Amino acid sequence: MLDRIKKEMKIFTRIPSDIPETPTLDKIDVPSDIKNLSSIQLQSLADDVRAHLLYSVGQSGGHLGGGLGVIELTVALHYLYNAPEDKIVWDVGHQAYPHKILTGRKNLLASIRQKDGLAPFPNRAESPFDAFGVGHSSTSISAALGMAIASQGSDKKVVAVIGDGAMTAGMAFEGLAHAGHIKPNMLIILNDNDMSISENVGGLNNYFSRIWASKLYKGIRKSGKSFLENLPQAHHIARKVETQMKAMVAPGSIFEELGLNYIGPIDGHNLNELIAVIGNLKDFDGPQFLHIITKKGAGLAEAEADRIEFHAIGKVQPLDQQAVTKSGPKYQDVFGDWIVDMAKVDPDLLAITPAMREGSGLVKFSQEFPERFFDVAIAEQHAVTLAAGMACENKKPVVAIYSTFLQRAYDQLIHDVALQNLNVLFAIDRAGLVGEDGPTHSGNYDLTYLRCIPNMVIAVPSDEDETRKLLTSAYHYQGPAAVRYPRGAGRNASISKELDSLPIGKGRVINERDGEVLIVNFGALIEIAEEVAIEKNATLLDMRFVKPMDEELLAHHSKNKTLIVTIEDGAVAGGAGSAVSEWSQHQAIKTPVLICGIPDTFIEHATRTQMIKMAGLDAPSILLKIKNYLS
Repeated sequence: MLDRIKKEMKIFTRIPSDIPETPTLDKIDVPSDIKNLSSIQLQSLADDVRAHLLYSVGQSGGHLGGGLGVIELTVALHYLYNAPEDKIVWDVGHQAYPHKILTGRKNLLASIRQKDGLAPFPNRAESPFDAFGVGHSSTSISAALGMAIASQGSDKKVVAVIGDGAMTAGMAFEGLAHAGHIKPNMLIILNDNDMSISENVGGLNNYFSRIWASKLYKGIRKSGKSFLENLPQAHHIARKVETQMKAMVAPGSIFEELGLNYIGPIDGHNLNELIAVIGNLKDFDGPQFLHIITKKGAGLAEAEADRIEFHAIGKVQPLDQQAVTKSGPKYQDVFGDWIVDMAKVDPDLLAITPAMREGSGLVKFSQEFPERFFDVAIAEQHAVTLAAGMACENKKPVVAIYSTFLQRAYDQLIHDVALQNLNVLFAIDRAGLVGEDGPTHSGNYDLTYLRCIPNMVIAVPSDEDETRKLLTSAYHYQGPAAVRYPRGAGRNASISKELDSLPIGKGRVINERDGEVLIVNFGALIEIAEEVAIEKNATLLDMRFVKPMDEELLAHHSKNKTLIVTIEDGAVAGGAGSAVSEWSQHQAIKTPVLICGIPDTFIEHATRTQMIKMAGLDAPSILLKIKNYLS
């Protein structure tokens, strides 16, 4: 085991713009190379990983804070375990950048989240060291438990690393409860980065944690258990005393009650402490639960001071100097302004978000109406049913949620909201192809999974002004309604400051032309639809709603057309185009429908523009599809 000498973490005052010198990291090609390092060399390795991470993410953009906080833990895990034979499962994956650096991908890290570059999260297809593909939170314990069960009888070790935010989800506790019930050999590490380490936590608790994790304690516990097996009452009392002793010095009694051996909290930046404790725990029988305290953004002074801002960053030194950003406001900010304005005129409006206050544009609302703002943490199912309960008491809840995360509350959406026809508005952000975060975060499926639900109204604005007006329309609708809009900036449309609404289920004619093609647009790809319509001299409709759909508008403008072309930023299967095709069949309309949407495949990470092209939704690709269809 390592000596007790502790070299302090290096603190960076800025993100390096030049390639840093990383002599210790340069010697590491695979995790097995780490095992020969001394204690001081391990801390030097951690410093090198931190420097390389800062530089690389500065070049590429991406998730920064979480990775900085687990560098020491990552070094310790790869020092102690034999990956990929041993399985290390990272929750979400925001914190997995150091893992990628130490598993043969350090020279590719500057390509992360870019087309043909490293995936933004652990990806089984990318590396054998990525034990489980992730993107959504709270899956690590269940996945690792499955691996532990499947590996029984072998020498494989299994570790799950989960953050304190992810622990708020019910799925995490479902996994914990099951692990405590069947008691497989596995280690669960809670990375708690929402607390500072006080004197008594860092001193007294570290001391007792070393006791609970020591081989001596293990031996005493095992011998005592054998002795007390014939004295059931005494065994019960001893176990109760042990649990109460732990509860006095560690906040882990709930995990003990679930059947796990709780250890901690310990300093997650003290390499010696991590290696000593984890080194003992890895050989313990049954499920072990280690609670570590870290700082999100550790090692970069400004990231430690502003954890939210440095959760993820853009490029400090852009790789693509030709990149052009739209000047219009972000859709999330359009929503943020709208909900504040609506709350001022309706005291019954309540806002709910599952840990997406900043990302959903709710900061201003939370400041102006704190008593009407509910951040339920990573608990999407609870968020939806909470809204249902509010609606039962004549409030008007607005659930601000990313499209990809609403998937996690599908049963609640159907059973608790739609079945009871409750007045809940879903403001669905990040709809369609989201860009660099890739397929785990793309909102491709909401039109499909919402359209089949009775009572649901679905609005698809094409620009910022429509977004504001359709939010108002959906808000006043009596029943469940959803307004879905994309990530990022709009087309810089002029936005009315009034709380005007648009009629439910009514679209508009953008241009009426005498060509043989009818272009039917649903949502944010309107500029591409306009380009296609001009090229084909086609009539262009902006439908505004997928459900109810403006059938009268369609019927009128599809007369004497050779082809109807639908365009949507959503899955082809069961989406808006499918709705048009179903309508045409029901009406016995013989005009064929060409559906242009996201194909039946996962579109890998790239910029949103690149992903649109990869999906065949850019104007040249759509024009080629039309040409091939008509020829």
